Amino acid sequence: GCAAPHSEQLLEDSMPKHLVLLRDGRTLIGYLRSIDQFANLVLHQTVERIHVGKKYGDIPRGIFVVRGENVVLLGEIDLEKESDTPLQQVSIEEILEEQRVEQQAKQESEKLKVQALKERGLSVPRADTLDEY
Repeated sequence: GCAAPHSEQLLEDSMPKHLVLLRDGRTLIGYLRSIDQFANLVLHQTVERIHVGKKYGDIPRGIFVVRGENVVLLGEIDLEKESDTPLQQVSIEEILEEQRVEQQAKQESEKLKVQALKERGLSVPRADTLDEY
C-alpha cells in the first residue's frame, strides 16, 4: 500500500482543475472528483477565490460538496492561461480585508441613495422585504 499516494498524485497532476460559480456569487476552484446527472458535485483540494478589483485571494476549503441547484457555472480551467492573468494574488487576510472595505463602501453608497430618495419624498422598499427568488 505504499504506492497508493503516489498514483493519487499523478492522477491529480493530469486532472484539470474546475471553476464553479455558485448562486450566492462565490467562486470555487478545485479538482472535480464526482458529478451526477443533477450536477451535484464533489470538489477536492478546493479553494474559494475572492476577487476584489485586480487582486484575488484563495481560501483553502478542502473537500467541498456542492448541490447542483446552487451551481450557476462549471468550467475547466486552463492552468497555463490562469498564470498569465494580470491579477495579483494576495494573502487571505488582505483579500478578506479588501472585500470588507468594498462591501462597506457599497453599503455606504446604498445608504446615501436611500437618503437621497427619502429627501425627495420617495418611499423606498426595505431590502429585507424583497425576496431574492
